[in-house]
Amino acid sequence: MHRWSKLFIPTLREAPADAEVASHKFLIRAGYIRQLGAGIYNYLFLGQRSLNKIIAIVREEMDKIGQEFYLPAILPKEPWAESGRWTTMGDNMFRLKDRKGADLCLGMTHEEVMTTIARGELRSYKQLPQIWYQIQTKFRDEPRPKAGLLRVRQFIMKDAYSFDINEAGLDESFNRHDVAYRTIFTRCGLKFVAVEADSGAMGGSQSQEFMVYTDAGEDLIASCPVCGYAANLEKATSRLDPVEEIEPTSDGNPELVHTPGCAAIADVAAFFKISPASDIKCVAYMAERGFTGEGHEIWLPVAAFLRGDHQVNETKLLGLLGASQVRPMHLEELEKYFHGPAGYLGPVGLKPKQVTNPGSSPPAFSETGELVVVIDRSLEGRKNMVCGANKLDYHQRNVTPGRDFTWTLIADIRSVNEGENCPKDGCAGKLVVGTAVEVGHIFKLGDKYTQSMGARVLDENGKEVAPIMGCYGIGIERILTAAIEQSNDANGFWLPVSIAPFSVVITITNSADTALRAAGEKLAADLESAGLDVLLDDRDERAGVKFKDADLVGIPYRINVGKKVAAGQVELVTRATSTSEDVALSEVAELVKKRVQEELLLEASF
Repeated sequence: MHRWSKLFIPTLREAPADAEVASHKFLIRAGYIRQLGAGIYNYLFLGQRSLNKIIAIVREEMDKIGQEFYLPAILPKEPWAESGRWTTMGDNMFRLKDRKGADLCLGMTHEEVMTTIARGELRSYKQLPQIWYQIQTKFRDEPRPKAGLLRVRQFIMKDAYSFDINEAGLDESFNRHDVAYRTIFTRCGLKFVAVEADSGAMGGSQSQEFMVYTDAGEDLIASCPVCGYAANLEKATSRLDPVEEIEPTSDGNPELVHTPGCAAIADVAAFFKISPASDIKCVAYMAERGFTGEGHEIWLPVAAFLRGDHQVNETKLLGLLGASQVRPMHLEELEKYFHGPAGYLGPVGLKPKQVTNPGSSPPAFSETGELVVVIDRSLEGRKNMVCGANKLDYHQRNVTPGRDFTWTLIADIRSVNEGENCPKDGCAGKLVVGTAVEVGHIFKLGDKYTQSMGARVLDENGKEVAPIMGCYGIGIERILTAAIEQSNDANGFWLPVSIAPFSVVITITNSADTALRAAGEKLAADLESAGLDVLLDDRDERAGVKFKDADLVGIPYRINVGKKVAAGQVELVTRATSTSEDVALSEVAELVKKRVQEELLLEASF
């Protein structure tokens, strides 16, 4: 039996000043965690119990589809160099040297390590499919640790990797993880949504995130309340309403117009008396596209053109270009590539760099010093628009894309806006944008790692092929923090029974009263015999202090053993609803057991 008087549960009445989001405040106040350094936390007794329960659920569901491994956290450079990520991971990777000078890193993820195992052991399609997973500590040199366990430098992740002989096999592995993840998050009591996502540094094609809506989130999700479409803003698309084109002037050809002091979109729109949707905005970048043989960065000049009322989605742009980062052009670069100043940049007269292998991803470009000109699809089919003239205080009007200028690439490079039309055919819904926390992410990696690292198996025809991979991650601490974010009030939080450190706390209102103490002890023993996790609050504290602590620490049910025991009754409090009821002492154990079982059954009914 767990007695509060014997445990280390250091609750606080106030949260630290730097704790901004609810989960951070309450994890500290409830004694779940204590900070050791920036983005580095100690998990105390209650926190570790919850994490262990989450891990048990994850392990139980993953064991149904895969095999558990345990890989090193300190990794040699060589596998990362083979995949090319030793360089591209940049400063996010913790790097170190051993006493002999060999380069090592702390593992952020384990695609490379799993691929070395596959390369060394898998020989035939008959050995596939394989799904290998681990629950392991990961490390990321997060530049801005914040929000408690939401953005840290050391964290626990369940990462899984699938190996299949072809795309059809990968589809099956991906779908099995999708089902497993939905079951895991449902069993953990989360209200989640699965969204289309960008693959980021992992690479690959199809990517899906599992998100929990909360104001503490740093991800923006666009969703349709009508059909259920949902996507991370880095991936979301929409259907735009038609724009009424402005009437051309004179002969309809591009015309130079003096626009003194009109460098901002709003000023241009006011000057021409047009909507910003009829203005062509330019955002000029330098994009990093890898390294030369000598290790020097390769920077590509890029001009992104889109409607004046739209914003460039840099994640979409990075994916299109196959670049690792972008930065704004400097003044001397604007002069070199546009011969004009910021605020007056436009596409007319530019010589776009050509793509040498259309259809490849990422594209290859001709070896010239010209700009890569990218236009957003929202400009396709438009006419009589206004744009910068690459000349201080001048714009051009009557500009029609395709007639008056050409481009290197045309693609969706914009961020969607709330209120735009759902992209699904036939749906009349409008997109809603909200913040969310990512708790899981599944990717189709393809053969990115098996090709670069030389993993091969023989197919049915005896031909040597690279297995097709998938990658699947769950943030263990993220589940705990998301659960707190979605279930808290001014007094604390409540966790689902499945992941709460205890199912029920028995509060003896006056521990000095032998009759109350005896009743509480017996009740705790009965509940434990019924298979419940029970915490007996036998501390020599005032009842009010005990009630406040019980409300704070996330336990879903509380039984108050007080003066009503003389009449054979106790008070049962349900934390989620802040409701209480008097229950016969002889019946309360069975009632709580029933409610806990019903909740667990509901969570597992997916």
